[in-house]
Amino acid sequence: MNMLKCSIAAVVALGSMTVSGFAQDVSLRLHQMLPPQATIPAKALKPWAEKVMQESGGRIKIDQFDAMALGGTPPSLYDQAKDGAVDIIWTVIGYTPGRFPTTEAFELPFLMTTGEATSKALQEYCEKHCMEEFADVKVIAWHAHGPGLIHSKTPVNTLEDMKGLKIRGGSRTINQMLEKLGSIPVGMPVPAVSEALSKGVIDATTIPWEVTPSLKVSELVSNHTTFSGTNGLYTQTFVVAMNKSAYDAMPDDLKKVIDDNSGIETAAFFGRVMDEGDIGGKAIAEGRNNNIIVLDEAETQRWKDTAAPLVEAWEAEMTGKGKDGKALVEEARSLVEKYSTGM
Repeated sequence: MNMLKCSIAAVVALGSMTVSGFAQDVSLRLHQMLPPQATIPAKALKPWAEKVMQESGGRIKIDQFDAMALGGTPPSLYDQAKDGAVDIIWTVIGYTPGRFPTTEAFELPFLMTTGEATSKALQEYCEKHCMEEFADVKVIAWHAHGPGLIHSKTPVNTLEDMKGLKIRGGSRTINQMLEKLGSIPVGMPVPAVSEALSKGVIDATTIPWEVTPSLKVSELVSNHTTFSGTNGLYTQTFVVAMNKSAYDAMPDDLKKVIDDNSGIETAAFFGRVMDEGDIGGKAIAEGRNNNIIVLDEAETQRWKDTAAPLVEAWEAEMTGKGKDGKALVEEARSLVEKYSTGM
């Protein structure tokens, strides 16, 4: 009799598992560092999550947690996804210096063009060269922001004006570039920029236009230095990543929803959103009659020449790690050109 009861219980349990398997709901927590009104959380992550939820027929639910609401610091985001503390993250790759060295090719000075074109190039490059470095997560997309520039309390009209300025940089490579250009780099995550500027911890910051509104940078400084030509001073690289176990536990049809919203088109979308955000950020500075400086071709070339040794040093460093550093930089430049010219 007891055996019969056990058998019935097993059948009921199996039936229950089968039913739930067909109608399985998945709840995911998406965690990131910026306030909810910033460009990426408001205009990229939220629409992306809504699209995933819609295409899943409501079976995937994504709750978005902004401004590190679930705890930790911005540099810990990648590990939160890796370890399963959260399910999906968006973060700056360079917040963990040296951990993902192959991606740094795209942060080298005067390599990037637009956020969209550079994001497509980065995605193709990383699918070929970076998979091993990101093997412990399910990568949804790699992407980049639009042209990086200098926002400063005092005008930066020439290379000489950089001397001695304490400037926030967002990654190892960008800090090395700032040092080459004569300034004193101060590494910090982007959420700390506003307070650092207001308290005089830094004299300037390197960020794209799109993030300036949420940080009120155009109120804290009145000078913004940009460059001639199609290549921006720098970009930072980002990753949208998912916990592997959370992905693997999903039924195949829901995995397909995630897969359909991953890859180069998703990277392009994030890059395009950042490009569009640049327009609004610059307009705010213009509306305040801030001093927007565009260095001419000759002065821009001086900056390029001064920063060039950093590229050579990075190539040598990568070659010392068993990778062909020069070939990686050449491929990165080629891919950026390919997507910038619409090929």
